[in-house]
Amino acid sequence: QVQLQESGPGLVKPSQTLSLTCTVSGGSITTNYYYWSWIRQPPGKGLEWMGAIAYSGSTYYSPSLKSRTSISRDTSKNQFTLQLSSVTPEDTAVYYCARVDRHDEYDYWGQGTQVTVSS
Repeated sequence: QVQLQESGPGLVKPSQTLSLTCTVSGGSITTNYYYWSWIRQPPGKGLEWMGAIAYSGSTYYSPSLKSRTSISRDTSKNQFTLQLSSVTPEDTAVYYCARVDRHDEYDYWGQGTQVTVSS
């Protein structure tokens, strides 16, 4: 059973960089054909895909967030990390990490972590 767990600060000040880590257990982030995504949901809005890192280490970003987003991984810890720079209150959301399988379907999700951007 694959499990994902987000971790990071719940409060970030405007203009700072938001950094979240997703720790994966029960499966390796380097296993062929899986992609590891970051998704967020602002209050009262739908889910927004932010980006992903592939089993190969290749990264993919939402065009609307690409200039502020970086996704990396630490294979020794089986973790992948999201960094979102120059945050504003509009970046307040529940942030999720999730796995995408070879059928392009989300099969495992983290429980989500609330991040609030406020001074």
